[in-house]
Order: sequence, then C-alpha cells, then structure tokens
Amino acid sequence: MLTAERKSVWRGQYRMVADGREVAQWDPSWWRTGGEFEVDGHRFTVRSNAWGSRFTMLDQGGNPVARVERAGRKNWSVHAGGVVHEFRRASLWGTQQDLLSAGVKVGSLRRTSAWSGTIEADLPGMPLPIQIFVVGVQIAMWQAQQAAAGSA
Repeated sequence: MLTAERKSVWRGQYRMVADGREVAQWDPSWWRTGGEFEVDGHRFTVRSNAWGSRFTMLDQGGNPVARVERAGRKNWSVHAGGVVHEFRRASLWGTQQDLLSAGVKVGSLRRTSAWSGTIEADLPGMPLPIQIFVVGVQIAMWQAQQAAAGSA
C-alpha cells in the first residue's frame, strides 16, 4: 500500500509512504500540469499534454518510462514496461479509481479525505516508480480540477 500525504496546504507537495517509510516526495510543477519525484536516487519528471489527457513520465535523461492515456475519463490506462494497466473510475462523483485485470478489480486508488488530501493506492504488480507516477497524475488532475473550480 502506497499512501500520499500532503505536506502543506500552500505548496501542494506530498510525502509518498510505503510500508511505513517515506519513499519519495511529489513536487508539483508551478507552470504546467505534472511534477517531479525521486525514488532510490533516480529522478523522474511527469508532464502532460495541453489538454491534460495524456501524461508522460521521463527519466533523468529525458527518456519516456511510462505514459497515462485518457486521463480524467471513466476508463483510462497506464503503459509501462510493455504492460498496459487498465483503470476505471468507480463512480461519476467519487474519487476512487479501480485497477482492473481482465475486467475484474484487483486494486484501487482513492482520496481518503478531501480536507487532508490523503491518498491510498493499492496497486499490486506495479513497480514503485510507476505507482508514484499514477498517484502523481491523480494529484495533478485533482489540483487542476480544484483550480478550475476556484476560477469559475
């Protein structure tokens, strides 16, 4: 289980905790949708396209490692290491995203509290950097939605 805990309400940084130890910190981008994180000495950058529907995870050399397709849709996917991980939003109004295998729920990602911003991710079979990427994309999506709601 990976847990993301907001460090500050002002900056949008999150501590990523797995099995009781901090494994990374999500640093959101100031200028575009996405962010950065480091795992075991490897730095990754996450960027989105102009519409926020596709995200790419790049290693420190600028090489693509993984991508999210159809972000924000009911059904979306993560492509990493030749494997496609399928997700489905559990309900129209909720924040839970279910990880599917052959159409059957095998894991999930959910915000446990809108107030604290804490997120829990149970994503079996995914390497830790890809799990952090998935959580980071959801953080970026939720922050963009909040910003849009605040400007309306």
